[in-house]
Amino acid sequence: MKFPEHDQAQIIPALKVLGEPNRLRILCGLGLECRPVTDIINATGLGQTNVSFHLRVLRDAGFVRAERRGAFIYYCLADAELLRILHDLKLWLDVRQAIQADQVARPVKHVALAKTREET
Repeated sequence: MKFPEHDQAQIIPALKVLGEPNRLRILCGLGLECRPVTDIINATGLGQTNVSFHLRVLRDAGFVRAERRGAFIYYCLADAELLRILHDLKLWLDVRQAIQADQVARPVKHVALAKTREET
């Protein structure tokens, strides 16, 4: 799959936004529900200033949207598909890690089998 430069120009900034651990925690913490800033602060353990900064970055990047509900502002995922994409990425990383672990363990198993055969 080739990515033209104009597509790369969209993907790279999005990955940079998602690459910040606190932003990823906020996104995963939102899930499919809209939450007020106070809930996000409590769920992440981050300070109010820090949460507000990251929410602004996420909003500017189009990952979250803000809704005013009375005196409070609630934040929601802009698109629920983002959770599926993050889940799929995690699955891919888990599979890749399992394959790498198996490839490392395989030579060790062969050595152990060879030693067992030599001893018999």
